[in-house]
Amino acid sequence: MTDYVRLLDDIAEAAREAGEAILTVVSRGFEVEAKGDSSPVTEADRAAELVILAALARAAPGVPVIAEEEVAAGRIPAHGDIFFLVDPLDGTKEFVRGGDDYTVNIGLIENGTPKLGAVFAPATKRLHGGLVSGGAWVDQGSGREPIATRRRGAKLTAVASKSHLNQATVDYLQSAAGGCDYVAIGSSLKFCIVAEGGADIYPRASPTSEWDTAAGHAVLLAAGGLVDGPDGSSLRYGKRAFLNRGFVATSGWKPPRLDRFLEPFAGGGELPHGV
Repeated sequence: MTDYVRLLDDIAEAAREAGEAILTVVSRGFEVEAKGDSSPVTEADRAAELVILAALARAAPGVPVIAEEEVAAGRIPAHGDIFFLVDPLDGTKEFVRGGDDYTVNIGLIENGTPKLGAVFAPATKRLHGGLVSGGAWVDQGSGREPIATRRRGAKLTAVASKSHLNQATVDYLQSAAGGCDYVAIGSSLKFCIVAEGGADIYPRASPTSEWDTAAGHAVLLAAGGLVDGPDGSSLRYGKRAFLNRGFVATSGWKPPRLDRFLEPFAGGGELPHGV
């Protein structure tokens, strides 16, 4: 697989199509169900994922797709060093509440690292894309504009989760950034804010699934940022149970390690006992 520019175009279009499927469900109304882990799921999640699976089968036949709702249904394809990670509707809690900060995420992983990704926000029509070593961009409806991270200043701005801001994250930010300003937003848009130069750091001191982070991680890497795992090494993909224990994303500067701030974790991700 060498035509990454074409592939990014294809997955960006797939993300848009999935977003339209979500808005179609919104227009006619939907019910909210609970998955086995008690997280919410709707008809919109499933409709968007079907669109993406079909599009990826056309764009990159034979490349395995690890998709959130497929995994929830027990359908996990065998995969090697190259695979897609898909979250058809990231920020479902915000989506159910009627917010607009939810996204469609499609990322390609090669050898444990994001290679390219697209993040589409259906409610605002903002589309972010990135190809590592090829640059990042945002399309707000009038064409693609290049984006890049900003230089770290004396006072930092942190991106914080609306739904998952815990004490460990607050303590880490106090240690790493001191008194910093905050931008609160849901979904993978937090990565995009850092990629656009709107913030300096985004820590997550609680578990996430790999499909939550892969696309935004790719956009941020392409824009000049970095994402570390808890031990200070680059966040890797293809871990057991597809779980991240935590991470720190920045505009390109090396942050302090996160691991000593983390709360006990029952399993999965980097831990040997898994889930």
